Amino acid sequence: MILLAGTANPALAAAVAAQLGGALAECVVERFPDGELHVEVRESVRGKRVFLLQSTSPPVEQHLFELLLSSDACRRAVAEQRIAVVPYFGYARHDRRTAGRDPIGARVIADMLACVGIGGVVAVELHTRSVEGFFSMPAEHLSAVSVLADWIRPATAGDSVVVAPDLG
Repeated sequence: MILLAGTANPALAAAVAAQLGGALAECVVERFPDGELHVEVRESVRGKRVFLLQSTSPPVEQHLFELLLSSDACRRAVAEQRIAVVPYFGYARHDRRTAGRDPIGARVIADMLACVGIGGVVAVELHTRSVEGFFSMPAEHLSAVSVLADWIRPATAGDSVVVAPDLG
């Protein structure tokens, strides 16, 4: 198993690697003068299962494209399997059309991940569980509600009320 992280959240990536008792695979992400991204995996991934840890947080398109290029780089380096671990899945709120000519962004992103050979997705707190159905590969939706509740409970009074803007 190899853990490869993008640039979206290096502190989280380091913490995950430490928790797993390993190190992050060496990967370089650079920009060409015209702004294009270049991803280079500097470690052998041949025959390995690679976990690509990358949030699609702002700037969403840059982090998403970095994930796509990282997967393609690993595919070309003959990785056995690529699994995207996406702590924040951008476009998850685009889970349905609100008008006749709207795209379904979450489905478009799921299709893009499939096109670059991602074999599975692990996401945290998708907007709705129905987003899992957009993926043609196994998708695991992890909930952080209990962790957040345990964290906030000591900071609230016994009669406090926590309100969310919507069910998602």
